[in-house]
Amino acid sequence: MDKQVDLKKQMRVIEDFPGPGISYKDITTILSDADALQAMVEQLADAAKGWDFDYVLGTESRGFIVGVPVAARLHKGFIMARKPGKLPGNLVRKSYTLEYGEAAIEVDRDSVPDGARVLVMDDLLATGGTAKTACDLVEAAGGVVVGALFLTELTDLGGRALLEKAGYPVRALLTWTN
Repeated sequence: MDKQVDLKKQMRVIEDFPGPGISYKDITTILSDADALQAMVEQLADAAKGWDFDYVLGTESRGFIVGVPVAARLHKGFIMARKPGKLPGNLVRKSYTLEYGEAAIEVDRDSVPDGARVLVMDDLLATGGTAKTACDLVEAAGGVVVGALFLTELTDLGGRALLEKAGYPVRALLTWTN
């Protein structure tokens, strides 16, 4: 399998979704193509090299899709950040603002051992609100964020700057201007 599959060419772009003027970057075409899916996992795993971490944390739900196979490939544990009401246990929760309202995510504090080194992963970095909140949750649970890794970054929405200002290194395989 050729690791150098051009994932950007494999990704479908849907104009005016979910609303007028929005150019949606759709990963389903990568996920449905076996070679592209394998290339995505390999390329993300390669991009994670150089970071010393114990766990990958992914946010519901596409963060699970990109994070779990990378964690498995690198022989790391996986931590879920989920929407409220989806996890049992000793939870830590944080709310944040989206472009269109409020949201919240939770992590089971017991899934993040004290001092655990965590790589935050998601499919998309846009404004950075979800990723920053995930980083905050890791720290509130007693972990240390080593960086944030994304399949896709929308460079003109400020997410990278938000994360880097907070001290988190950022990597993305694909970049787009919106």
